[in-house]
Amino acid sequence: MPTGSGMNRSLLAALRGTVLAAAVSVGVACSGGGSGPGGAPGPAHSASGPSQVTLGPSADTRPVPAGAWPEFNRDAARTGVAPGLPPAGPLTHRWTARLDGAVYGQPLVVGTLVIAATENDTVYGLDSSTGKVVWSRHLGTPVQQGQVQCGNIFPLGITGTPVYDRANGLVYAVAEMSVSDQVHHVLFGVSVRDGAVRVERDIPAPDGDAKQDQQRPGLTIDHGRVYVAFGGLAGDCGQYRGTLVGVPLSGAGAIISYMVPTPREGAIWGTGGPVVGPGGDLWVSTGNGAAESGDPYDGSDSVLRLSPSLRRLDLFAPATWAADNAGDQDLGSSQPVLAAGNTTFIMGKRGVGYLLNTASLGGIGHELASLSICPAYGAAAVSGDTVYEPCHSGLAAIRVNAQHRQIQVLWRGPSGAGGSPVVGGGAVWVTQYSDTGGTLYELNPADGSVRSQISIAAGLPHFSSLSLAGGTAFVSTLDGVVAIDGV
Repeated sequence: MPTGSGMNRSLLAALRGTVLAAAVSVGVACSGGGSGPGGAPGPAHSASGPSQVTLGPSADTRPVPAGAWPEFNRDAARTGVAPGLPPAGPLTHRWTARLDGAVYGQPLVVGTLVIAATENDTVYGLDSSTGKVVWSRHLGTPVQQGQVQCGNIFPLGITGTPVYDRANGLVYAVAEMSVSDQVHHVLFGVSVRDGAVRVERDIPAPDGDAKQDQQRPGLTIDHGRVYVAFGGLAGDCGQYRGTLVGVPLSGAGAIISYMVPTPREGAIWGTGGPVVGPGGDLWVSTGNGAAESGDPYDGSDSVLRLSPSLRRLDLFAPATWAADNAGDQDLGSSQPVLAAGNTTFIMGKRGVGYLLNTASLGGIGHELASLSICPAYGAAAVSGDTVYEPCHSGLAAIRVNAQHRQIQVLWRGPSGAGGSPVVGGGAVWVTQYSDTGGTLYELNPADGSVRSQISIAAGLPHFSSLSLAGGTAFVSTLDGVVAIDGV
Protein backbone atom coordinates (compact mmCIF):
# COMPACT_ATOMS: atom_id res chain seq x y z
CA MET A 1 0.00 0.00 0.00
CA PRO A 2 1.13 3.64 -0.34
CA THR A 3 3.58 4.92 2.23
CA GLY A 4 4.31 8.40 3.47
CA SER A 5 2.42 8.57 6.75
CA GLY A 6 2.80 11.52 9.06
CA MET A 7 5.14 9.42 11.22
CA ASN A 8 7.49 8.79 8.28
CA ARG A 9 7.49 12.46 7.27
CA SER A 10 8.18 13.53 10.84
CA LEU A 11 11.08 11.12 11.08
CA LEU A 12 12.61 12.39 7.85
CA ALA A 13 12.17 16.00 8.93
CA ALA A 14 13.87 15.30 12.25
CA LEU A 15 16.79 13.58 10.58
CA ARG A 16 17.36 16.41 8.13
CA GLY A 17 16.52 19.33 10.37
CA THR A 18 13.98 20.71 7.96
CA VAL A 19 10.27 20.74 7.29
CA LEU A 20 9.06 18.59 4.42
CA ALA A 21 6.54 19.87 1.94
CA ALA A 22 2.92 18.80 2.36
CA ALA A 23 1.80 15.55 0.80
CA VAL A 24 0.64 15.68 -2.79
CA SER A 25 -1.92 13.18 -4.01
CA VAL A 26 -1.24 11.60 -7.40
CA GLY A 27 -3.93 9.61 -9.19
CA VAL A 28 -2.91 6.27 -10.60
CA ALA A 29 -5.04 3.81 -12.52
CA CYS A 30 -4.17 0.23 -13.39
CA SER A 31 -5.90 -2.02 -15.87
CA GLY A 32 -5.45 -5.61 -16.89
CA GLY A 33 -4.48 -6.81 -13.41
CA GLY A 34 -6.90 -4.75 -11.34
CA SER A 35 -7.39 -1.08 -10.58
CA GLY A 36 -7.26 1.24 -7.62
CA PRO A 37 -5.81 4.54 -6.42
CA GLY A 38 -2.16 4.89 -5.59
CA GLY A 39 -1.01 7.59 -3.19
CA ALA A 40 2.24 9.48 -3.67
CA PRO A 41 3.77 11.28 -0.68
CA GLY A 42 4.80 14.89 -1.00
CA PRO A 43 8.16 16.02 -2.36
CA ALA A 44 11.10 14.47 -0.55
CA HIS A 45 13.39 17.51 -0.88
CA SER A 46 13.40 20.20 1.78
CA ALA A 47 11.61 23.48 1.30
CA SER A 48 14.93 25.32 1.38
CA GLY A 49 16.39 23.36 -1.52
CA PRO A 50 18.07 20.03 -2.21
CA SER A 51 20.01 18.70 0.76
CA GLN A 52 23.50 17.21 0.80
CA VAL A 53 23.04 14.88 3.74
CA THR A 54 22.72 11.18 4.31
CA LEU A 55 19.56 9.97 6.00
CA GLY A 56 19.65 7.44 8.79
CA PRO A 57 19.46 3.69 8.20
CA SER A 58 16.14 1.89 8.15
CA ALA A 59 15.06 0.04 11.27
CA ASP A 60 13.51 -2.64 9.05
CA THR A 61 15.41 -5.91 9.55
CA ARG A 62 13.63 -7.99 6.92
CA PRO A 63 15.86 -9.69 4.32
CA VAL A 64 16.70 -7.51 1.35
CA PRO A 65 15.21 -8.95 -1.87
CA ALA A 66 17.28 -10.04 -4.84
CA GLY A 67 16.94 -8.21 -8.13
CA ALA A 68 16.13 -10.20 -11.25
CA TRP A 69 16.68 -7.00 -13.27
CA PRO A 70 18.41 -4.53 -10.90
CA GLU A 71 19.81 -2.01 -13.41
CA PHE A 72 19.93 -1.10 -17.08
CA ASN A 73 20.36 -4.28 -19.17
CA ARG A 74 20.34 -6.38 -15.98
CA ASP A 75 24.05 -6.25 -15.08
CA ALA A 76 26.89 -3.78 -14.76
CA ALA A 77 28.42 -5.10 -18.00
CA ARG A 78 25.17 -4.05 -19.75
CA THR A 79 24.82 -7.42 -21.48
CA GLY A 80 21.02 -7.32 -21.60
CA VAL A 81 20.90 -11.09 -21.10
CA ALA A 82 18.46 -12.65 -18.60
CA PRO A 83 19.63 -16.20 -17.76
CA GLY A 84 17.44 -19.05 -16.57
CA LEU A 85 14.14 -17.92 -18.08
CA PRO A 86 11.57 -20.44 -19.33
CA PRO A 87 11.44 -20.89 -23.11
CA ALA A 88 9.74 -17.94 -24.75
CA GLY A 89 6.28 -18.50 -26.23
CA PRO A 90 3.32 -16.53 -27.61
CA LEU A 91 3.03 -12.94 -26.33
CA THR A 92 -0.03 -11.96 -24.30
CA HIS A 93 -0.96 -8.86 -22.33
CA ARG A 94 -0.75 -9.22 -18.54
CA TRP A 95 -1.36 -5.70 -17.18
CA THR A 96 -1.02 -2.00 -17.80
CA ALA A 97 -0.06 0.47 -15.05
CA ARG A 98 -0.81 4.11 -15.84
CA LEU A 99 1.39 6.29 -13.66
CA ASP A 100 1.83 10.04 -13.18
CA GLY A 101 4.24 10.55 -16.08
CA ALA A 102 6.31 9.02 -18.86
CA VAL A 103 8.77 6.24 -18.03
CA TYR A 104 11.93 6.56 -20.15
CA GLY A 105 14.19 4.20 -18.20
CA GLN A 106 13.94 0.43 -18.05
CA PRO A 107 11.71 -0.84 -15.23
CA LEU A 108 13.68 -2.69 -12.56
CA VAL A 109 12.51 -6.04 -11.20
CA VAL A 110 13.36 -6.55 -7.52
CA GLY A 111 11.76 -9.35 -5.54
CA THR A 112 8.03 -9.19 -6.31
CA LEU A 113 8.19 -5.53 -7.35
CA VAL A 114 8.59 -3.69 -10.62
CA ILE A 115 10.30 -0.35 -9.91
CA ALA A 116 9.48 2.46 -12.33
CA ALA A 117 10.56 6.11 -12.28
CA THR A 118 8.63 8.85 -14.09
CA GLU A 119 9.27 12.23 -15.64
CA ASN A 120 7.08 13.64 -12.86
CA ASP A 121 9.89 12.76 -10.40
CA THR A 122 8.00 9.86 -8.82
CA VAL A 123 9.37 6.39 -8.09
CA TYR A 124 6.85 3.52 -7.94
CA GLY A 125 6.92 0.02 -6.58
CA LEU A 126 4.37 -2.05 -8.54
CA ASP A 127 3.20 -5.58 -7.86
CA SER A 128 4.85 -7.60 -10.62
CA SER A 129 1.83 -9.93 -10.92
CA THR A 130 -0.95 -7.33 -11.07
CA GLY A 131 0.61 -3.92 -11.75
CA LYS A 132 -1.06 -2.47 -8.65
CA VAL A 133 0.82 0.25 -6.78
CA VAL A 134 2.45 -1.13 -3.63
CA TRP A 135 4.19 2.15 -2.76
CA SER A 136 5.14 5.41 -4.44
CA ARG A 137 7.39 8.32 -3.59
CA HIS A 138 7.13 11.74 -5.21
CA LEU A 139 10.60 13.30 -4.96
CA GLY A 140 10.12 16.84 -6.20
CA THR A 141 8.85 19.20 -8.87
CA PRO A 142 10.09 18.36 -12.38
CA VAL A 143 11.54 20.97 -14.73
CA GLN A 144 9.08 22.67 -17.06
CA GLN A 145 9.64 23.75 -20.66
CA GLY A 146 9.96 27.47 -19.88
CA GLN A 147 12.88 26.85 -17.53
CA VAL A 148 15.30 25.59 -20.20
CA GLN A 149 16.33 26.81 -23.65
CA CYS A 150 15.72 23.57 -25.55
CA GLY A 151 14.84 19.91 -25.03
CA ASN A 152 12.07 17.51 -26.02
CA ILE A 153 10.96 15.85 -22.75
CA PHE A 154 8.54 17.85 -20.60
CA PRO A 155 8.03 17.76 -17.76
CA LEU A 156 11.65 16.71 -17.29
CA GLY A 157 12.15 14.59 -14.20
CA ILE A 158 13.74 11.13 -13.93
CA THR A 159 14.99 10.00 -17.35
CA GLY A 160 17.93 7.68 -16.66
CA THR A 161 17.28 4.10 -15.54
CA PRO A 162 17.71 3.77 -11.75
CA VAL A 163 19.98 1.17 -10.15
CA TYR A 164 19.33 -1.15 -7.19
CA ASP A 165 21.91 -2.01 -4.56
CA ARG A 166 21.00 -5.23 -2.78
CA ALA A 167 23.61 -4.64 -0.08
CA ASN A 168 21.62 -1.74 1.37
CA GLY A 169 18.19 -2.32 -0.17
CA LEU A 170 18.13 1.07 -1.91
CA VAL A 171 17.09 2.07 -5.41
CA TYR A 172 19.09 5.08 -6.63
CA ALA A 173 17.59 7.55 -9.10
CA VAL A 174 18.54 11.04 -10.27
CA ALA A 175 15.66 13.50 -10.36
CA GLU A 176 15.91 16.66 -12.41
CA MET A 177 14.04 19.16 -10.24
CA SER A 178 12.92 22.75 -10.07
CA VAL A 179 13.72 24.32 -6.69
CA SER A 180 13.02 28.04 -6.27
CA ASP A 181 12.92 28.21 -10.09
CA GLN A 182 16.45 26.80 -10.30
CA VAL A 183 17.31 23.50 -11.99
CA HIS A 184 18.97 20.83 -9.83
CA HIS A 185 19.98 17.20 -10.34
CA VAL A 186 19.47 15.31 -7.10
CA LEU A 187 20.50 11.73 -6.35
CA PHE A 188 17.98 9.87 -4.18
CA GLY A 189 18.28 6.48 -2.55
CA VAL A 190 14.84 5.07 -1.71
CA SER A 191 14.08 1.90 0.20
CA VAL A 192 12.85 -0.91 -2.02
CA ARG A 193 10.58 -2.03 0.81
CA ASP A 194 8.47 1.10 1.17
CA GLY A 195 9.91 3.97 -0.88
CA ALA A 196 11.26 5.81 2.15
CA VAL A 197 14.07 8.23 1.21
CA ARG A 198 17.36 7.20 2.84
CA VAL A 199 19.86 9.14 0.73
CA GLU A 200 19.57 12.56 -0.87
CA ARG A 201 22.45 14.42 -2.48
CA ASP A 202 22.45 17.43 -4.77
CA ILE A 203 24.89 16.93 -7.66
CA PRO A 204 26.38 20.31 -8.61
CA ALA A 205 26.91 20.60 -12.35
CA PRO A 206 30.65 20.16 -13.06
CA ASP A 207 30.21 22.28 -16.20
CA GLY A 208 28.65 25.05 -14.13
CA ASP A 209 25.13 25.17 -15.57
CA ALA A 210 22.70 22.43 -14.51
CA LYS A 211 19.86 23.71 -16.69
CA GLN A 212 21.82 22.79 -19.84
CA ASP A 213 22.55 19.23 -18.67
CA GLN A 214 20.34 16.16 -19.06
CA GLN A 215 20.71 12.93 -17.14
CA ARG A 216 19.60 10.30 -19.69
CA PRO A 217 22.05 7.36 -19.28
CA GLY A 218 21.35 4.54 -16.85
CA LEU A 219 23.02 4.72 -13.44
CA THR A 220 25.59 2.15 -12.37
CA ILE A 221 27.27 1.10 -9.11
CA ASP A 222 30.99 0.35 -8.89
CA HIS A 223 33.59 0.54 -6.11
CA GLY A 224 31.19 1.99 -3.55
CA ARG A 225 29.86 4.77 -5.74
CA VAL A 226 26.86 5.52 -7.92
CA TYR A 227 28.04 6.76 -11.31
CA VAL A 228 25.88 9.30 -13.10
CA ALA A 229 26.48 10.49 -16.69
CA PHE A 230 25.34 13.78 -18.21
CA GLY A 231 24.90 15.13 -21.72
CA GLY A 232 22.89 18.02 -23.15
CA LEU A 233 19.27 18.60 -24.04
CA ALA A 234 17.85 17.89 -27.49
CA GLY A 235 18.96 20.87 -29.57
CA ASP A 236 22.38 21.10 -27.89
CA CYS A 237 21.72 24.52 -26.37
CA GLY A 238 24.11 26.20 -23.96
CA GLN A 239 27.71 25.53 -23.02
CA TYR A 240 27.22 22.06 -21.57
CA ARG A 241 30.02 19.50 -21.44
CA GLY A 242 29.74 15.74 -21.14
CA THR A 243 30.45 14.56 -17.60
CA LEU A 244 30.60 11.37 -15.55
CA VAL A 245 30.13 11.83 -11.81
CA GLY A 246 30.70 9.39 -8.93
CA VAL A 247 28.75 9.83 -5.68
CA PRO A 248 29.37 7.65 -2.59
CA LEU A 249 26.57 5.15 -1.98
CA SER A 250 26.05 6.63 1.46
CA GLY A 251 25.41 10.06 -0.01
CA ALA A 252 28.18 11.52 2.16
CA GLY A 253 31.72 12.37 1.13
CA ALA A 254 33.44 13.80 -1.90
CA ILE A 255 31.91 13.70 -5.37
CA ILE A 256 34.37 12.83 -8.13
CA SER A 257 33.97 13.64 -11.82
CA TYR A 258 35.41 13.36 -15.30
CA MET A 259 34.59 16.05 -17.84
CA VAL A 260 35.22 15.60 -21.57
CA PRO A 261 38.08 18.02 -22.45
CA THR A 262 36.23 19.93 -25.14
CA PRO A 263 35.11 23.55 -24.78
CA ARG A 264 31.51 22.52 -25.52
CA GLU A 265 29.33 19.41 -25.94
CA GLY A 266 31.05 15.99 -25.90
CA ALA A 267 27.89 14.55 -24.34
CA ILE A 268 27.81 11.23 -22.51
CA TRP A 269 24.20 10.54 -23.42
CA GLY A 270 23.71 6.95 -24.62
CA THR A 271 20.83 5.42 -22.68
CA GLY A 272 22.83 2.40 -21.47
CA GLY A 273 25.12 4.41 -19.23
CA PRO A 274 28.60 3.35 -18.11
CA VAL A 275 29.67 -0.22 -18.85
CA VAL A 276 31.68 -1.87 -16.07
CA GLY A 277 34.51 -4.07 -17.33
CA PRO A 278 35.87 -7.21 -15.62
CA GLY A 279 38.49 -5.20 -13.70
CA GLY A 280 36.01 -2.59 -12.51
CA ASP A 281 36.96 0.09 -15.05
CA LEU A 282 34.18 2.16 -16.60
CA TRP A 283 33.56 2.36 -20.34
CA VAL A 284 31.61 5.24 -21.87
CA SER A 285 31.15 6.79 -25.29
CA THR A 286 31.05 10.50 -26.08
CA GLY A 287 29.31 12.59 -28.70
CA ASN A 288 30.20 15.58 -30.85
CA GLY A 289 32.58 18.20 -29.51
CA ALA A 290 33.58 21.71 -30.48
CA ALA A 291 36.78 20.94 -32.41
CA GLU A 292 36.72 21.17 -36.19
CA SER A 293 38.99 20.01 -39.00
CA GLY A 294 42.51 21.30 -38.32
CA ASP A 295 41.91 21.69 -34.58
CA PRO A 296 43.62 19.46 -32.00
CA TYR A 297 41.60 16.43 -30.92
CA ASP A 298 39.28 17.38 -28.05
CA GLY A 299 38.16 14.06 -26.56
CA SER A 300 34.87 13.97 -28.44
CA ASP A 301 33.32 11.15 -30.54
CA SER A 302 35.22 8.51 -28.64
CA VAL A 303 35.19 5.36 -26.55
CA LEU A 304 36.78 6.01 -23.16
CA ARG A 305 38.04 3.63 -20.50
CA LEU A 306 38.08 5.31 -17.10
CA SER A 307 39.34 4.08 -13.75
CA PRO A 308 36.87 3.96 -10.80
CA SER A 309 38.49 7.23 -9.68
CA LEU A 310 37.56 8.61 -13.14
CA ARG A 311 41.06 8.93 -14.52
CA ARG A 312 41.19 8.37 -18.28
CA LEU A 313 43.13 5.18 -19.03
CA ASP A 314 42.55 4.62 -22.74
CA LEU A 315 40.57 5.90 -25.70
CA PHE A 316 39.53 5.28 -29.26
CA ALA A 317 38.23 7.81 -31.77
CA PRO A 318 37.62 7.22 -35.47
CA ALA A 319 39.82 9.03 -37.96
CA THR A 320 36.63 10.81 -39.06
CA TRP A 321 36.09 12.42 -35.62
CA ALA A 322 36.33 16.00 -36.91
CA ALA A 323 33.87 15.31 -39.72
CA ASP A 324 31.63 13.55 -37.21
CA ASN A 325 31.67 16.71 -35.08
CA ALA A 326 30.77 18.88 -38.04
CA GLY A 327 28.00 16.56 -39.25
CA ASP A 328 26.38 15.67 -35.90
CA GLN A 329 27.46 12.04 -36.29
CA ASP A 330 27.85 11.21 -32.59
CA LEU A 331 29.71 8.01 -31.85
CA GLY A 332 28.06 8.30 -28.44
CA SER A 333 24.50 7.55 -29.60
CA SER A 334 25.05 4.00 -28.28
CA GLN A 335 27.35 2.57 -25.64
CA PRO A 336 30.46 0.41 -26.19
CA VAL A 337 29.95 -3.36 -25.97
CA LEU A 338 32.44 -5.71 -24.31
CA ALA A 339 32.13 -9.01 -26.16
CA ALA A 340 33.90 -12.36 -25.83
CA GLY A 341 37.55 -12.74 -26.79
CA ASN A 342 38.87 -9.37 -25.60
CA THR A 343 36.62 -7.64 -28.10
CA THR A 344 35.08 -4.17 -27.86
CA PHE A 345 32.53 -2.95 -30.42
CA ILE A 346 30.88 0.42 -30.93
CA MET A 347 28.42 1.91 -33.42
CA GLY A 348 27.03 5.43 -33.60
CA LYS A 349 25.07 7.80 -35.80
CA ARG A 350 27.45 7.45 -38.75
CA GLY A 351 26.45 3.80 -38.97
CA VAL A 352 29.98 2.41 -38.97
CA GLY A 353 30.80 -0.42 -36.59
CA TYR A 354 34.30 -0.25 -35.09
CA LEU A 355 36.07 -3.35 -33.78
CA LEU A 356 38.58 -2.69 -30.98
CA ASN A 357 40.96 -4.60 -28.75
CA THR A 358 39.63 -4.32 -25.19
CA ALA A 359 43.15 -4.32 -23.74
CA SER A 360 44.36 -1.50 -26.00
CA LEU A 361 41.77 0.65 -27.74
CA GLY A 362 44.22 2.08 -30.26
CA GLY A 363 43.86 5.84 -29.94
CA ILE A 364 42.71 7.87 -32.94
CA GLY A 365 41.98 5.98 -36.14
CA HIS A 366 43.47 2.63 -35.17
CA GLU A 367 40.53 0.26 -35.00
CA LEU A 368 41.10 -3.41 -35.80
CA ALA A 369 38.35 -3.36 -38.41
CA SER A 370 35.34 -1.30 -39.42
CA LEU A 371 32.20 -1.92 -41.42
CA SER A 372 29.37 0.32 -42.55
CA ILE A 373 26.19 -1.24 -41.13
CA CYS A 374 23.49 1.24 -39.98
CA PRO A 375 23.04 4.18 -37.58
CA ALA A 376 22.51 2.93 -34.01
CA TYR A 377 20.65 4.68 -31.19
CA GLY A 378 20.16 3.36 -27.67
CA ALA A 379 21.91 0.36 -26.14
CA ALA A 380 23.10 -2.92 -27.58
CA ALA A 381 22.85 -6.35 -25.96
CA VAL A 382 25.65 -8.90 -26.16
CA SER A 383 25.81 -12.68 -25.77
CA GLY A 384 29.24 -14.20 -26.27
CA ASP A 385 30.55 -12.94 -29.61
CA THR A 386 27.16 -11.80 -30.91
CA VAL A 387 26.11 -8.17 -30.53
CA TYR A 388 22.51 -7.02 -31.05
CA GLU A 389 22.64 -3.39 -32.17
CA PRO A 390 19.61 -1.05 -32.03
CA CYS A 391 19.77 0.20 -35.60
CA HIS A 392 17.25 2.91 -36.37
CA SER A 393 16.13 0.93 -39.43
CA GLY A 394 15.77 -2.33 -37.51
CA LEU A 395 17.78 -4.54 -35.18
CA ALA A 396 21.08 -5.97 -36.44
CA ALA A 397 22.73 -9.15 -35.12
CA ILE A 398 26.51 -8.92 -35.60
CA ARG A 399 29.27 -11.43 -34.87
CA VAL A 400 32.53 -9.81 -33.74
CA ASN A 401 36.00 -11.24 -33.17
CA ALA A 402 39.02 -9.10 -32.30
CA GLN A 403 41.56 -11.87 -32.81
CA HIS A 404 40.44 -12.44 -36.40
CA ARG A 405 39.47 -8.78 -37.01
CA GLN A 406 36.01 -9.98 -38.03
CA ILE A 407 32.74 -8.06 -38.19
CA GLN A 408 29.93 -10.09 -39.73
CA VAL A 409 26.27 -9.07 -39.98
CA LEU A 410 24.27 -12.24 -39.30
CA TRP A 411 20.74 -10.95 -39.84
CA ARG A 412 18.47 -7.94 -39.66
CA GLY A 413 15.26 -7.81 -37.62
CA PRO A 414 11.86 -6.38 -38.63
CA SER A 415 12.06 -3.04 -40.41
CA GLY A 416 11.68 -0.19 -37.95
CA ALA A 417 12.17 -2.33 -34.82
CA GLY A 418 14.92 -0.06 -33.53
CA GLY A 419 14.44 -0.25 -29.77
CA SER A 420 17.21 -1.37 -27.44
CA PRO A 421 17.11 -5.20 -27.45
CA VAL A 422 17.42 -7.75 -24.65
CA VAL A 423 17.92 -11.52 -24.69
CA GLY A 424 16.24 -14.25 -22.66
CA GLY A 425 14.23 -17.47 -22.84
CA GLY A 426 15.93 -18.44 -26.09
CA ALA A 427 14.71 -15.29 -27.86
CA VAL A 428 15.71 -11.73 -28.72
CA TRP A 429 13.19 -9.09 -27.63
CA VAL A 430 12.91 -5.68 -29.27
CA THR A 431 10.35 -2.92 -29.71
CA GLN A 432 9.25 -0.77 -32.58
CA TYR A 433 8.46 2.54 -30.92
CA SER A 434 6.55 5.73 -31.65
CA ASP A 435 4.78 8.42 -29.64
CA THR A 436 1.40 6.89 -30.48
CA GLY A 437 2.09 3.21 -29.84
CA GLY A 438 4.39 0.38 -30.77
CA THR A 439 5.03 -3.32 -31.15
CA LEU A 440 6.96 -5.82 -29.07
CA TYR A 441 8.69 -8.54 -31.09
CA GLU A 442 10.02 -11.89 -29.96
CA LEU A 443 12.67 -13.00 -32.46
CA ASN A 444 14.47 -16.24 -33.25
CA PRO A 445 18.15 -15.61 -32.40
CA ALA A 446 19.25 -17.93 -35.23
CA ASP A 447 17.88 -15.84 -38.09
CA GLY A 448 15.88 -12.89 -36.70
CA SER A 449 12.53 -14.28 -37.81
CA VAL A 450 9.48 -13.22 -35.82
CA ARG A 451 8.19 -15.89 -33.46
CA SER A 452 5.53 -13.70 -31.86
CA GLN A 453 4.52 -10.04 -31.74
CA ILE A 454 2.01 -7.90 -29.89
CA SER A 455 0.80 -4.31 -30.29
CA ILE A 456 1.15 -1.85 -27.42
CA ALA A 457 -1.44 0.91 -27.50
CA ALA A 458 0.48 3.35 -25.31
CA GLY A 459 3.19 5.52 -26.83
CA LEU A 460 6.73 4.24 -26.37
CA PRO A 461 9.59 6.63 -25.60
CA HIS A 462 12.60 7.22 -27.85
CA PHE A 463 15.23 4.47 -27.55
CA SER A 464 12.52 2.24 -26.05
CA SER A 465 13.66 -0.79 -24.11
CA LEU A 466 12.34 -3.41 -21.72
CA SER A 467 13.19 -5.70 -18.82
CA LEU A 468 12.77 -9.48 -18.54
CA ALA A 469 11.97 -11.58 -15.49
CA GLY A 470 10.15 -14.87 -14.98
CA GLY A 471 8.88 -15.06 -18.55
CA THR A 472 7.41 -11.53 -18.53
CA ALA A 473 8.59 -8.45 -20.43
CA PHE A 474 8.10 -5.10 -18.69
CA VAL A 475 7.96 -2.28 -21.23
CA SER A 476 8.28 1.44 -20.43
CA THR A 477 5.62 3.68 -21.99
CA LEU A 478 4.84 7.38 -22.17
CA ASP A 479 2.27 6.94 -19.40
CA GLY A 480 3.59 4.05 -17.32
CA VAL A 481 4.51 0.39 -17.73
CA VAL A 482 3.01 -2.52 -19.70
CA ALA A 483 3.64 -6.16 -18.72
CA ILE A 484 3.64 -8.76 -21.53
CA ASP A 485 3.81 -12.47 -20.81
CA GLY A 486 5.95 -14.51 -23.17
CA VAL A 487 5.68 -18.12 -22.01
